[in-house]
Amino acid sequence: MSEIVVLIYDDNCSLCRGCMRWIKMRAINANGFEFISCRSEDRKTRFPQIDEAACLESFHLILPNGKVFAGEEAIPEIAQRLNYFAWFAALFNAPITKYLARRLYRLVSNNRYIISRTILPLKDEAL
Repeated sequence: MSEIVVLIYDDNCSLCRGCMRWIKMRAINANGFEFISCRSEDRKTRFPQIDEAACLESFHLILPNGKVFAGEEAIPEIAQRLNYFAWFAALFNAPITKYLARRLYRLVSNNRYIISRTILPLKDEAL
């Protein structure tokens, strides 16, 4: 699991940017994640199969083998690559956890700009 995975996110959302910083700080391999803005030319060129509307709806994780996970489906894959959080990935094997994660992710995702403006105002800083 030492290969680089790509995480596509909405860089206009301070909540999303905060999550990317949190992931970067906890990654098992300091260079294990590559972060790409959903609106970037890099994403459009390298991952044209992921359209902008889809990646603005939820983050996308692309594994080295090309497999793509979106939204709550990416959480266990991300957790496996974080210090002290690999155990968290195992929780997602339980059907109730998958159900709750899907609902919670949708709730946060659909309201992320409101959450961002309320608790994490966007600052002009690089990831």
